[in-house]
Amino acid sequence: MPPRTTPESIANGTVRMVDGEERVYYDGYWIRYYESPETLSYKKQLIDLLTRRVFHHTEPGINTPSDRLEEVRAAYEVENDPYRKRVLAAMLAGALLNRGSEILTHIVELEEKGVDVSPESGLLKKCGSCFMGALEYGKYIHPNMGLEGLEGLEELWGEPFKAFSMPVKQFLESRYIKIAQTMREIDSITDKLCSIFKKTPLLSHLVPTIKELGASAKLATETMRSDPRMIEIWPRFVGASDKTFAAKINIPNESAKKLHALGQRGLKLIQDGSTLIISHTYSRVPMPNSTRDFLQRCDNFMVKYGSQLCK
Repeated sequence: MPPRTTPESIANGTVRMVDGEERVYYDGYWIRYYESPETLSYKKQLIDLLTRRVFHHTEPGINTPSDRLEEVRAAYEVENDPYRKRVLAAMLAGALLNRGSEILTHIVELEEKGVDVSPESGLLKKCGSCFMGALEYGKYIHPNMGLEGLEGLEELWGEPFKAFSMPVKQFLESRYIKIAQTMREIDSITDKLCSIFKKTPLLSHLVPTIKELGASAKLATETMRSDPRMIEIWPRFVGASDKTFAAKINIPNESAKKLHALGQRGLKLIQDGSTLIISHTYSRVPMPNSTRDFLQRCDNFMVKYGSQLCK
């Protein structure tokens, strides 16, 4: 499990062996560390991964092929209906992102054949303008159901452009910081749920499952999907998720309806918190507003039902 530590004497960016593997320290967490060569080829691989990830989290239908860019742009410019125009803007963002990625692919292919492509070349400038355009129109994109509302989507959509425009080391530093923030929010949700239900006869049997979900979620958050260790980590995370949503309250059938209702409310709170943990893990970005709202909801639950939970 990714270890937490006190931040007093450790500088962000410190890399060291922790429990037998190389990790990097950011904001209280030792995060799995990956080498990051400062090459255009590696940057292209990084952008490809980020592009696939962001399309996974956005509404269906906006992953527009780049060869339809001008067609979509023309349709966007003449559309007057605001709802349709919004969708066309989202599709235009997708086409621009794909065009920028394809241009970068060809630049990398040229470099691999020994052709030096200057940073001031027209190709690289065109590539950058495509990523910038994708970022501009990306504000019109809606998320899919995997994200809590719109939170986190803008940050995800901006990452391919940041990866293109920043040195690799600087970009990955920003990613480690976001991963640490995400892991902290996962911990805060996990700790809050465990503190509420650990002494509750109706639901205390779910505390180990909540802890397992939080621990496996952090492992999945810090680990690249291409890492062979995901063969072990991903089933552990999804298994804990499925177990949470298959859970039942621990109550005899003959108990009063009021007690049944209280147990169901508690189970709903646990499952909603689990959904938020899962959203964090899928997106790998912090969701401070959603997390704050959920923790407040937990506090309100305790004020209203706390005296009844331990009976």
